[in-house]
Amino acid sequence: MTTKYVPEPFRIKMVETIKMLSREEREQKIAEAKYNVFNLRGEDVYVDLLTDSGTGAMSQEQWAGIMRGDESYAGASSYFKLLNAGKDIFDYEYIQPVHQGRAAEKVLFGLLMGEGEFSISNMFFDTTRAHVELAGARAIDCVVPEAGDPTLRAPFKGNMDVEKLEKLILEHGAEKIALVIMTITNNSAGGQPVSIQNMRDTAAICKKYGIRLCIDAARYAENAFFIKQREEEFKDKSIKEIIREMFSYGEMFTMSAKKDSIVNIGGLIGIKNDGDLYQQIKGRTISYEGYITYGGLAGRDLEALAIGLYEGLDEDYLRYRIGQMEYLAGRLDEAGITYQAPVGGHGVFVDAKAMLPHIPYYEYPGQALALELYKEAGIRSCDIGSYMLGNDPDTGEQLHAKFEFTRLAIPRRVYTQAHLDIVADALIAISKRADSVKGYRITWEPPVLRHFQASLEPIK
Repeated sequence: MTTKYVPEPFRIKMVETIKMLSREEREQKIAEAKYNVFNLRGEDVYVDLLTDSGTGAMSQEQWAGIMRGDESYAGASSYFKLLNAGKDIFDYEYIQPVHQGRAAEKVLFGLLMGEGEFSISNMFFDTTRAHVELAGARAIDCVVPEAGDPTLRAPFKGNMDVEKLEKLILEHGAEKIALVIMTITNNSAGGQPVSIQNMRDTAAICKKYGIRLCIDAARYAENAFFIKQREEEFKDKSIKEIIREMFSYGEMFTMSAKKDSIVNIGGLIGIKNDGDLYQQIKGRTISYEGYITYGGLAGRDLEALAIGLYEGLDEDYLRYRIGQMEYLAGRLDEAGITYQAPVGGHGVFVDAKAMLPHIPYYEYPGQALALELYKEAGIRSCDIGSYMLGNDPDTGEQLHAKFEFTRLAIPRRVYTQAHLDIVADALIAISKRADSVKGYRITWEPPVLRHFQASLEPIK
């Protein structure tokens, strides 16, 4: 059966020129970048799937909002539009803008956790894990076992393992668990969704032991779309109704608005009703981000974000958005290439360990496949595996990741079917010569979030 592509629910009225370097040029560029895709210049990339964060195309309404943005230092009208949008969608009393998701984590986590404490998540992404550790605590992953088998097609592979969660709380002591974090969708597990029922069950355990529950809400709309598709109770609910239900079980949220809100910069902290905590957040926002009514953003960014929060809820757009992932995944199915299935909300997570079984985790198969994709067709992707996971913060030993993925993160409203076909064709070509792909070693690395800066070399 031929894989079908969902047509774009928009027309294109502006274009950006991109170019394909020759194979020889690409090999030279990646060597000069010390085999780190983050060191590549954007102009030397043909199809850029490094991240879906801040890389989407804004709408004509958002661009019009850019011109209307109020640049008052304090009390800008754009700030109040954003507050109203956040309160309306999430039904939280307090909304604080910041410049991106990791800023939200820096402002919030330092208030909630410290030395000798733990934070448990359905699965931490790299920057969230780093901010837990920078606050002095330690991060523990607690995703359901189904997520560990990329070939298993389960509807909610991003869920928290609630039985394991309770065991971890009892093992470490409830007083030592500073925060439970539910990531929606679960990025490190392959962009996999979390069900409302799992959110209810997790919230009940947190309430039982008096532990705060925070939502990492970067891809809240994509998660809601999966719930509407897969959770019978919500098949007739609107995306907004599903979001309100899900967020009702949390006490706070952090958000990189550069994903589902389709802006190039921006983030949010939401607090349901804890006024004392919000006062502390305001103080830290002033110290780290600027004044509370702009939170490190220009007024035009606040305006575009207020509009984007609503645009991300449109079901026609979400159907197309998830449809792009399903199309690319369908091409890989036809070629017998394994990925985290069913496909996630913001990207296709190719199982590099399955394609490159001869490369051990400490030679970074996810990174090796990412580098091969750039050399093959100018495609930039990234490792979601042991290379990204890094070293144990206490022992310095290389950690062994649960997955060795190469993530193909699809920017929103940017690429067409032809671009996705180039990606699929490149992966198919690499799979046919997979035995010849070599692993890599790190020649230099920083102590935290190494994958952004590390230098590597191929193993001879």
